[in-house]
Order: sequence, then C-alpha cells, then structure tokens
Amino acid sequence: MKAVNRGSFPILIVSGEIGSHTLEGRRVRAITEKLENSGFTVLKAENCTDGLSDFHTHPNLGCAVVDWNTENDMPQDFLRGIRRFSDVLPVLLMTDRFSVEKLPIGILREIDGYIWLAEDTPDFIAGRIEKAALSYIEGILPVFFRELVKYAEEYRYSWHTPGHMGGVAFMKTPAGKVCFDFFGENMFRADLSVSVPELGSLPDHQGPIGAAERHAARVFNASQTFFVTNGSSAANLMVWSSMVTTGDVVVVDRNCHKSINHAIILADAIPIYFKPTRNPYGTIGPIALKEFDAQAIRAKIENCPLIIDKNSRVRLATITNSTYDGLCYNTLRITEALSETVDGIHFDEAWFAYAHFHPLYRGHYAMTPRPDNDEARMPVFATQSTHKTLAAMSQASMVHYRDGADRRIDPDVFNEAYLMHSSTSPQYGMIATLDVSTQMMEGKAGVRMMQEALREPVVFRKTMASINSEIMHSESDPSRKWWFTAWQPDNLLDVEDKQLLAEQEWWTLKASDSWHMFNGMDDGGIMLDPFKVTLATPGINREGNLDEWGIPAAIVTKWLRSRGIMVEKTGHYSWLLLFSIGITKGKSGTLLAELFRFKELYDEDVELEEILPELVKTHPDEYGEMTIQQLCMRMHTFLREYRLVDGMLSCFRTLPRQVMTPGQAYREMVRGEVERVSIRSLEGRVVAVQVVPYPPGIPIIMPGEMITEETRHIIDYLGAVEELEAMFPGFEGEIHGVHKVRDDEAINRFQIYCLK
Repeated sequence: MKAVNRGSFPILIVSGEIGSHTLEGRRVRAITEKLENSGFTVLKAENCTDGLSDFHTHPNLGCAVVDWNTENDMPQDFLRGIRRFSDVLPVLLMTDRFSVEKLPIGILREIDGYIWLAEDTPDFIAGRIEKAALSYIEGILPVFFRELVKYAEEYRYSWHTPGHMGGVAFMKTPAGKVCFDFFGENMFRADLSVSVPELGSLPDHQGPIGAAERHAARVFNASQTFFVTNGSSAANLMVWSSMVTTGDVVVVDRNCHKSINHAIILADAIPIYFKPTRNPYGTIGPIALKEFDAQAIRAKIENCPLIIDKNSRVRLATITNSTYDGLCYNTLRITEALSETVDGIHFDEAWFAYAHFHPLYRGHYAMTPRPDNDEARMPVFATQSTHKTLAAMSQASMVHYRDGADRRIDPDVFNEAYLMHSSTSPQYGMIATLDVSTQMMEGKAGVRMMQEALREPVVFRKTMASINSEIMHSESDPSRKWWFTAWQPDNLLDVEDKQLLAEQEWWTLKASDSWHMFNGMDDGGIMLDPFKVTLATPGINREGNLDEWGIPAAIVTKWLRSRGIMVEKTGHYSWLLLFSIGITKGKSGTLLAELFRFKELYDEDVELEEILPELVKTHPDEYGEMTIQQLCMRMHTFLREYRLVDGMLSCFRTLPRQVMTPGQAYREMVRGEVERVSIRSLEGRVVAVQVVPYPPGIPIIMPGEMITEETRHIIDYLGAVEELEAMFPGFEGEIHGVHKVRDDEAINRFQIYCLK
C-alpha cells in the first residue's frame, strides 16, 4: 500500500552490543543496515532504559527488537513497560537456543518471536523483522480507511460524482490549481461517490462502512453505532426523530444545545425543563438530583399549561453531559432515577467523546459499563462530536445507543430517522477519520494517549495555583497582588499527579466546598472534567459579589486573540480553555508567557494603544487617550452598576410562561404572523424564536414563551447588554435571535421576533 511509508514506522533495536566490535555487534549493525536499505528508520538503544524512552517518544514504532541478557532482568521491565501501553506492537527477542529454557513463562507470553543472532544470517533476520513490522502496519489500518486507500491508489477512471473526478477539474483554472496543490491529490482521489460498491454504503450500513460502525460500537461500548457526517447537531435530530413525535411530552435540560430546541420544534413536542444551577462566573452548574425524581417530573407535568393529559408519560429525556464548562453527571444514578418516568434517555455528549477511554471518568458517561453488565430499563443514547475532542475531521460525529431491558431499539426504524437527517452524498474522508479515530482509541493505546493528554491540564492547573500562591506571598505592592485563578478544587497542589490522574474524589464537587460557588449542591454526583479549564480574572469574590476593582475577561481574551491564542468562550470574569489529546506542552507554556505579559502591562498601566492597537485604531474617540487600567475600571464599574452578573443569573432562575409549543410558534413565524419588537416592549408578548446570549450559549427565552412581570429581569438583562455594547464598541457579543438595528444616534438597538 503506497500510502503507508515504511520510514514512518521506525524499528527499535535494543542491544548492549550495538556499538561494540564483537561478532554480535557486527551482526546487529548488519541487520540495521539491511532494514535501512529497505526503507525503514532504525532507532538504536544500548540499554533497556533508553529503549523504553524511545518507545514512549515514538508511538508510531513498527517493531521492537530486544537483546536478552540472562544476567540482567532489565528486558523484563522493558517488555512490561511496552505491554502496559500496547498489546499489539510486535516485540522480537534476540537470544540463543540455550537461553530459551531459562526464559520466565511470563516473558514468553509477551513476545511475538525469537531471533537466533548467532545462527541465522543478517539478511534472514532483517527479513523476519520486516515481515513482522509490515504485518503489524497492515493490521493497524482500520477496515474502511484501508479499503478507501486501496481504491484511491488504483487510479481508476470514474464516470460518477463528484464532478471534479479525482481533482482533475481543479487543474483547469489557476485558482483550481492552487486549491489542488493546497489540499493534495490524495484528498481529491479519496473524495468519492456512493456509487463505489467496494466501500459499502452509509445509508444501509453495509460493507466496510458497516464493519467500521460495528467496530466503533465495540470500542465505545455501545449496542450499535452510527457514523454521522453533518455534526452532532444532526445526530441529536436523528435521536429525536426516532423517538419523539407530535404531542409527545419531553423533559429537556435547559442547558441544552440549540439543536435540541430545533428537534423540539420539528417534532412539535411539548417540553418541560430540568433547570441547571449557575454560579456568578456564568458557569453552567449541575441539575439537582431531586429534579430527576418521579415526583418532581410529575409536578412539572402538572404545572405545564400545554399538557392536557396530566398522566402523560415522558417520551424522551435529554441531558447535556458533560456541561459546556466540564461538569459530568453520574449517569448510572440519573438513568436509574428516570427509569420510572421516561421511555428513553439521551445524553448529549458532544464534548465528551473521550470519556470511555480513561478510568477517571467511569460511571460518568452514557456508555459507561453497568454493574454486573446488566441493562438499563430504557434505551440510552449518546451523541458525540468525535471531531471536537478526538481525532476526526470537522462535522464527523457518532450516535451510540444501548438497548433497554424493557424496550429495545429497532435498528431499521432508527435508520429511517437517520436517513431523514443524512446526506445522500456523505464525505468519505469524514467516514475514514471516524474509522481511524476509533482505531486510535482501541485497547491500551487509547488509555495511554488519554493518560498522557490528561497530564497536561493537571500540570497546567497546578502551575496556575502555584503561581497564584507565590504572587500572593511574595508581592509587596497590594496593587500587584493578583493573578488569574483556575476554577478548581482548592487542594490540588497538595495532591500527587498520579492521584489526580486516577482518583475521582479529587475532582468531585462537594456541597461543603466554596470554590465551585454553587448553592444547594448534591454530594457525590458531579465531577469536574480536568480537560476543561476555566480561568477567572479578579473582580468577583466567592460570595458572588463584585469587588471594588476588577479586570473583565473580555479585555484579556481580546489581548490573547491579538497574540494568536484563541479561547473557547469568554464570560464577564472568566474564560474557558479546552485541552484535548492534540494538546502540546508548547501551547501551555505560550499561554502562561502571554498571561504574565498581560499582568506586566496591566501593572505598568501602559497606554491602550500599545496593548490593543487595532481597537484604538477602529474606535479612536472612545479609546484613544485611555490606559489599560482605565479601560478595565470603566468596564468593571459598568458591570457593577448595571448588575450584569446578577442579571444573567436571574434569567435562568425563573423561566418565562409557556403559551404554546415551540413548534406552533415556529409555524406562525413561517406564515409571517410575526413582527420585530424592541426588547423594552417585550412584556406580554409571545416570542417566536430562541434568544440565546453568548456566553453561556443557553436560551433565556424559547419560542412560544411569554415575558411577564415575573420574568421582566430578562428584559432588564438584555437592556444592560445593549447598553454595554453601545458604551464599549469592539466588545460586542453574540445573541442568537436578536436583531441589532441602528437608531438615529448610530447605536445598535435590540429587536426580537414576536407573534402579532
């Protein structure tokens, strides 16, 4: 297979004689030369300690060869070190016939073959090593990706879509040629049509595609897995279309992604809501455990004016796990609590695809192993954006499900919903990366990769805490006694890394803790995902009150963007960083350096033009004569006076009144029975669209809901945001559902579609 470069899979040879002038040394060097002439890169280590270091720094090894020394048991440690992380890498032992009988039985189980260095020729030995490596390389390519590569390498003439015909069409214009060169020929040769039967079919899940999905189900611990090429938004719609129809009662996390709200609209379901908590940073907290009780859900049904039959059973429950800010539920506890009242449960795990591959998360994800491998009473679904947190192309996602003991999913029925939200021309490159991502996470390799990846946020969190402690104790100037704090348990510095990487208790939120700033927490049901790091700026104390001075986070993250560092989301006094299996130490080091630089510029109170020149250039009248401290104080004062932090929290405490289903409101909008209304005139009006401020990206109004005196705080909050954007141009936020219309004074005023 031409796509596989032998040089990309080095051969590791560990021998104390590799540099000596003995007969053994000369033969090892001859073997090395033969392998290099065959196109392999050979890594040479003189001892097992160095060899194990080479193994850890080269996860792409093609084969390991180790010399057995009967007077030294280090090869045993070497073999155990490899097998802790890989049970498939071929390992060959160099020995002689007389030492085989002395090998421990445990070692015999760990190796894949022997090399008789004193008797076989270097050519023969090199051939055996090459064969072992090539067999391994061929085997590590997952089924669909392997067949796609083979097909693309056959250079067939195609008479089917896509129209670029393997990239040829791009070669006919200058712009097309640049595009072809940028992406490369393989990209276009592998961009194929559903007319290729050798690769199987995504709609009917046959052939190599079907085999890849079944492989993914085994790896992700699901009954069945479906590959999705248009994101977890489509995956969510698939689950809902398979379970929910007109008039069904559903219970939904109010912290849900907007695609769930779109699913409610399309199904014309009647929603009732779980209400998550919030803290002053805007962090989306957990749903209280009591919300899942059958009695609590019955009360929600009783109080919903849209539900006529108060004995209705809930068709589907959807919960976001983990939350956007990294809080993970005990899914076993929730599943059991809901089993009496719902027909199916759906965990939206768009940001949590990696959970199955590290024991730290056990019990906190949808497909988690259940006690004694029993089944939940109802089906459990998980939708995951594989591309967000594992290694797949953008939009490449998966739906996993496990059957329930009382109700099983008919795959053919689910597939009808799947087809409704799938393209008939799926992108084969996406499917291939889903296949490869699955293979990457299988077995010990996935655990190893997760262990290494988790170490990075753990070290970063402890470093941030250490810096904060040092500044607080060593800085004599009170005005400089500040740092960016990580939102995390207080005692991480006192815990060894290996404990933080292995034990859930250090990440579990407790009701008695003050660091998380949630009121009324349940004990033991929620853990913080180390991968999702929230950093806070000065300005809010642990009681949730704004201090006399502060540094709004939007100013810091605008500075970071100007330095090439993009964060996931920004709140009023915090921002979110996402670590993943693709993170590198260089990224963390660069971020720390830029944070120190910002602190230095702030403490020196430099001119704003030096820190944010583009902002000053675009808005000279507002910022031309301002320093960084003046901007921070001005914005902080505004946030205090307009009570934006408390206003944001109020929007989620009391939900607007339900007047009609979201589906009904949407139909009225399509028919044109709507008009734009100023936010200050919203009271008494039924809103026709989702209103979703970013951050936190959660709806404060759903279609079909009415603003009343009881929920007038939503109007006050939106009005404060409107004034914030008018006073601080360049710091405008994003609010889905709001139209910004310039008035006579060139100020953007907010309007929202309401029913006439």
